[in-house]
Amino acid sequence: MAVAQQRRMKDAMKQSTMLIPTMRETPAEAEMASHRLMLRAGLIRMLVSGVYTYLPLGLRVLHKVEQIVREEMDRAGAQEVLLPALQPAELWEKSGRWETYGPELIRLHDRHMRPMVLGPTHEEVITALVAGEINTYRRLPQILYQIQTKFRDERRPRSGLLRGREFVMKDAYSFDVDEAGLAESYRRMHEAYCRIFERMGLEFRAVEADAGAIGGTGTHEFIVLSEAGEDTIVSCSACDYAANVEKAEIRVPQGDEQAIETARRQMPPMEKVHTPGMRSIEEVSGFLAATPDKLVKTLLYQADDRIVAVLVRGDHELNEVKLKTHLGVDKLVLADEETVRTVTGAEVGFAGPVGLGIEVVADLAVATMTEAIVGANETDMHYVHAVLGRDFNVQRFYDLRMVQEGDTCPRCGGNIQFARGIEVGHIFQLGTRYSEKLGAYYLDEHGQRRPMIMGCYGIGVSRLIPAVIEQSHDEQGIIWPRSIAPFDVHVIPVNWQDDVQRRVAEQLYQALQERGLDVLLDDRLERVGVKLNDADLIGLPRRVLVGKKAAEGRVEVKNRRTGEVVEWEVASLIENVDEWLAD
Repeated sequence: MAVAQQRRMKDAMKQSTMLIPTMRETPAEAEMASHRLMLRAGLIRMLVSGVYTYLPLGLRVLHKVEQIVREEMDRAGAQEVLLPALQPAELWEKSGRWETYGPELIRLHDRHMRPMVLGPTHEEVITALVAGEINTYRRLPQILYQIQTKFRDERRPRSGLLRGREFVMKDAYSFDVDEAGLAESYRRMHEAYCRIFERMGLEFRAVEADAGAIGGTGTHEFIVLSEAGEDTIVSCSACDYAANVEKAEIRVPQGDEQAIETARRQMPPMEKVHTPGMRSIEEVSGFLAATPDKLVKTLLYQADDRIVAVLVRGDHELNEVKLKTHLGVDKLVLADEETVRTVTGAEVGFAGPVGLGIEVVADLAVATMTEAIVGANETDMHYVHAVLGRDFNVQRFYDLRMVQEGDTCPRCGGNIQFARGIEVGHIFQLGTRYSEKLGAYYLDEHGQRRPMIMGCYGIGVSRLIPAVIEQSHDEQGIIWPRSIAPFDVHVIPVNWQDDVQRRVAEQLYQALQERGLDVLLDDRLERVGVKLNDADLIGLPRRVLVGKKAAEGRVEVKNRRTGEVVEWEVASLIENVDEWLAD
């Protein structure tokens, strides 16, 4: 029985018996290269939008990615657990995220009508677990992790595994007694993430980022560089500063304060001008023959339970992530038309800071303007020569605008440059946000009750697969790094019905497996052109072609990445595996 089972396992690696449904045509629904190639190479199939089935090749890749992640988490001292995907709503209510997480949270009820969620993340569950199991400093620090399926009801699930409603994620959580302990856990996870991505051959950057719905401070995103990515990262041309575009800081504008005040005093009186139907910055600047940087746009926001006016220079774009952080609010939405009319007395497009009876905050660039064109809080009217401190006031100034390419680096003064990328990991210093709300306290050496200091560390395990493909493919197909390739070697006899070619191919298949390699044997009765096209599409690191020279004991080895083809004697090939597999 054992021999028969082993034979079946080996035969399962033959292409005639494996489920590898390759496709010649490009699927219409696939826009990105990784999505197209994963469908065409038979790695995945879509069940419904944002939900995918892994076929044998895709699952082998997923398992290899998981193994790398698992090895590096264990090396960093983390312990693996498995937490429930189904979570009670009461935990989310305690943490405060039941109302604030957003429509991506998949909510449901059990048969007793108790509200539940399908876990998009597990801060609440892990904190509740640790709160019930650890109560003394002697059992800290702890780092716990899991690899598990997550659920998020994305509004526009697309791009295959890069943005789905069901996906595999590694999430880890650290619990420490103080900030110094958290810093050490964070460092270890940061280093582990770098090792993971390096082992997969990825070109990536660790960038400063916003914490978003998770919360906390001191966060970093790990971005795989790719023009196909949804994320924009900024970096400095002269130093190592890098950040997500939403987090990127602006260098504080420098100006001669005395000269600015002198210029303001010399400005003519503010004047109201008729601007019929001119609502946008482009329309107003064109109508008044002024450049956009001479205008100030006034945006009204509903910030939790209050309305706030936000001033940004006309040629700049407001960064809502920064605004939300500076205001310290949970909910931030642009005010609707009715609210704008109630607050300003005008239609949308004519709001301004003059005489506005609500809180006014402004971007730092507004503080250096000597005069500005602003809305007059009257339909079809604007003010010119409006001066800060004379005609309107601002309660607080913050860095509120989006960074622009060519801006000055906030660290060294170099030039800011943009790049596109795919987020594959995110690490957070949570502090006590969850431990205080969910009761994760410990007794210190003096018997004092203190909240645990937490960190959170996530990797999109299934997202790493298309990220690798986006960086590593050509017109023919995927080019796998050996570390996560579904197989190491693709053995292809030109003619399976030729006795010599079949015998040599099977000899190589058995011998290379015995040397510890994962080998796929193409034993199909297909034309050689079909086999070679499929081989390039699937993209295994090495292809061994068994052709007419098999009778002389010689075969061809192709390096999928470089395209180099080298002829080898069969016996030498088997004995020198490390040499011809090495890049």
